Amino acid sequence: QAPAAGEMGPPPKKLVYSFVGRGTTVLADHAEASGNFASVAAQCLQKLPPNNNRLSYNCDGHTFNYHIHDGFTYCVVATESAGRQLPIGFIERVKEDFAKKYSGGKAKTAGPNSLKREFGPKLKEHMKYCDLHPEEIDKLAKVKAQVSEVKGVMMQNIEKVLDRGEKIELLVDKTEDLRSQAQDFKKQGTKIRQKMCLPRLQMLVM
Repeated sequence: QAPAAGEMGPPPKKLVYSFVGRGTTVLADHAEASGNFASVAAQCLQKLPPNNNRLSYNCDGHTFNYHIHDGFTYCVVATESAGRQLPIGFIERVKEDFAKKYSGGKAKTAGPNSLKREFGPKLKEHMKYCDLHPEEIDKLAKVKAQVSEVKGVMMQNIEKVLDRGEKIELLVDKTEDLRSQAQDFKKQGTKIRQKMCLPRLQMLVM
């Protein structure tokens, strides 16, 4: 339902999708927004360079942030407005939680999506908490960055990862943002323009 006149709707979510994987297999994921974030993130997972343990791809106002640690890959898709520290802080929280929960080795042999029922709700919980407490999470990320051996994170255009000529199409549910507009837009998703992101490669120092 649309908010009453004069009322503000909930703030847009900055963390829209996340997963934990092993190798190229997604073990558990959670989406806070509709769209093809999962398929794009999975495509990037297939082609992550082995020599980078932190990598972020950007396209159409979103960042796809990856961290590889102890054989597992942690990913979160965020809006560019989330900045760099919020996704990093989220991944740190998830990484610690996942390591504690699956220290017995279950995750090392788990099949595709076999941990979704168990760990999907935890991803949702962490995404919600980070969205509601960005300042706290930013501080956590900065502390982790200071003690980490990782000196930088590669920000690369997503075009370079996917097959040549393939278009990036992110479908974002804009229902909440369009409440004040015509009724026929309310139940539709807005398709972000299909386009190839500008070819650029940036090294961002943590």
